[in-house]
Order: sequence, then structure tokens, then C-alpha cells
Amino acid sequence: MQLLLILGIALAIAAVAFALQNNSTVTVTLGIWSFDSSLAMVLLLATGLGAIIAVLLSWPSMLKSMWTSARLRRQINRLEAEKDTLQRRVGQLEAELARVSPEPIPQEPPRYLGLKSILVSGETEKPKE
Repeated sequence: MQLLLILGIALAIAAVAFALQNNSTVTVTLGIWSFDSSLAMVLLLATGLGAIIAVLLSWPSMLKSMWTSARLRRQINRLEAEKDTLQRRVGQLEAELARVSPEPIPQEPPRYLGLKSILVSGETEKPKE
């Protein structure tokens, strides 16, 4: 959009420079209507009319993009609020799970096989798990 504005300004400057260098009188005729004016005035009027037409033609797309961006901003805000609500719910459920879940049963440590029991029995016993 900014590039088009810059190009439009450059075109307008070129048109003014051209018009100022061509000061001759011209007759503009459109159907039954005609008038005499300098080439500079005719060129500036034509450029101005073209700019007005360009703005009027681009206005619907600008409005559509503004409406779309506003709708998307509202959707983003709604989704962020929903995400915050869901994160709070996950925190509540994790706290409830920690409160409700049973404590893990401690495993009894393996039985110590002393040297005397190994020598007396002759075979090694495996600790029960």
C-alpha cells in the first residue's frame, strides 16, 4: 500500500513537471461539451480525477481488510481467554489428582545376606522382591 502511494506521488510530480513545460492552450471536447484551457490545467485535472477514481475503487478492499483484521483480533482475544480458562482448569485437575491419588507403597529393602548365612547354608539366597 505504501509502495503504491509513493508511486502515485512520483507520477503526480512527473505530471506537474510535464504540464509546467507545456503551457500551450488546448481544447477539450467530450460529446457536446468543450472548453479551452492550458495543457497544465487539463493534465492536473485528469491526474486529480484519476486519483479520486483510484481511491474510490480501492475503498471496498480497504474496508474489507479492516473488518477482517478487527474480526481476527476479536477471535484472538476470545481464544486467549479460553486458553487461560483451560490452563486454570488443568491446574485444578492436577491438584485434585494429587489429592485423590493414593500414596505409593514403599518397597521393603532387600534382605541383607550376612557372611555367616552364606557360609552355613552353602547356597546364596536371592532376596525376594
